[in-house]
Amino acid sequence: MTHKKHPTPPQILSNNVVAKSRLFTVESLELKFSNNEERQYERIRGGGRGAVMIVPLNADNELLLVREYCAGTNDYQLGFPKGLIDPGETPEQAANRELKEEIGFGAEYFKPLRTVTMAPSYFNATMHILFAKQLYPQTLIGDEPEPLVVVKWPLTQWQSLLEQEDFTEARSVAALLLLDKYLAFGAADE
Repeated sequence: MTHKKHPTPPQILSNNVVAKSRLFTVESLELKFSNNEERQYERIRGGGRGAVMIVPLNADNELLLVREYCAGTNDYQLGFPKGLIDPGETPEQAANRELKEEIGFGAEYFKPLRTVTMAPSYFNATMHILFAKQLYPQTLIGDEPEPLVVVKWPLTQWQSLLEQEDFTEARSVAALLLLDKYLAFGAADE
């Protein structure tokens, strides 16, 4: 099934920076659409390098998650290891570095599951979701302000993870569902 795409994005008549921080730039855009309608939109631009989220599976068939503080909700959340892609890194290299920093393991095997956008109406960020296995112990010092809590979750009980009150981050939920689809359909083809 295919859907008709719009042929051309709206014309940007003006682009003004209205705020800037260490991580984000807020822009105000004057847009002209193909039907000559003009509107003002705002968007948040990140660094543009993208990010990775990793769904690691250990030899005991356990998912490895982290519980860490999230400033946006001012609470601790359970989710998969994640982080920005550093300049010059591939998503796989960034994923391996983040695993070592956040859970103390590297991985021999990575399988890209999907690249997703986050709130694309307002934000230009992309995240590469990767499945990782064949883990080996190796630690790197990361940028976390406090030690992260590593939580092991049996793969056979993955659905109960969706019921956890602190497992609400949409990208982690998507990653878990993508892993289930991959293990059910894609892994058999390899």
